[in-house]
Amino acid sequence: MIVQRVVLNSRPGKNGNPVAENFRIEEVNLSDNINEGQVQVRTLYLSVDPYMRCRMNEDTGTDYIRAWQLSQVVDGGGIGIVEESKNINFTKGDFVISFNWPWQTKVILDGKSLEKVDPQLVDGNLSYFLGAIGMPGLTSLIGIQEKGHITAGSNQTMVVSGAAGACGSLAGQIGHLMGCSRVVGICGTQEKCLFLTSELGFDAAVNYKKGNVAEQLRELCPAGVDVYFDNVGGDISDAVISQMNQNSHIILCGQISQYNKDVPYPPPLPPAVEAIQKERNITRERFLVLNHKDKFESGILQLSQWFKEGKLKLF
Repeated sequence: MIVQRVVLNSRPGKNGNPVAENFRIEEVNLSDNINEGQVQVRTLYLSVDPYMRCRMNEDTGTDYIRAWQLSQVVDGGGIGIVEESKNINFTKGDFVISFNWPWQTKVILDGKSLEKVDPQLVDGNLSYFLGAIGMPGLTSLIGIQEKGHITAGSNQTMVVSGAAGACGSLAGQIGHLMGCSRVVGICGTQEKCLFLTSELGFDAAVNYKKGNVAEQLRELCPAGVDVYFDNVGGDISDAVISQMNQNSHIILCGQISQYNKDVPYPPPLPPAVEAIQKERNITRERFLVLNHKDKFESGILQLSQWFKEGKLKLF
């Protein structure tokens, strides 16, 4: 059987910007036979995520993300349907998910790498298992639970950078659901700002490409910032940290502005900003959702419940 797959054709370099030519599509032959414990699946959805930029390097800079190999199929989060099974846990027609799914139209996988998913949890929208009811949703929910220290009724203000993205758009909504009295998003266009405030329930939004971010935050967060869901790092995060209150908390989800640079993770703060962090006792610890797998099942159920109740809006 001939199938198509995407392979890594070249590396952009640690300080380079990825281009389409770093990948290529090729056809390969997929065996007609599967072994005991394996399943043959047809790919339905694949997830393309910011962390994958690190996987394009020869060294990812982390001990938990494996580098993609040149001329080999790339992989990531994926969902498919079982077409043939020699695994007692799966039957033909089951929908399955893996976070190491090869970018291939059809693939033979070890059943141990797969989890069955229930379409009813997402009202049949299977792609949501790669988004709001999947890893981005779990990252937002568990990150806020573990690192946000939100107390309902305490009038806390949350700021979210990358607020129109997969994690940011959910984090702002979850911040409200968990008790923040004010949520302010930072994004890059007026259209996104309007979407955050009119559709997703953010109290205000900052377009970082227009005007001074620090000045806008001072106006929109008059009581300071208690929780910062950080997706971007860099100058934007420096501006937010300067507005943060004593004993406040940074949820270090991502540092998108730094991914095309050869810097350690998490990137060090400028000396003046680091001094503010220490003086105000602001926590800033890296957050890795994979360290909290024991909370995945309950997290998925909570996200699904909010979605079905209309409390969590997806796009």
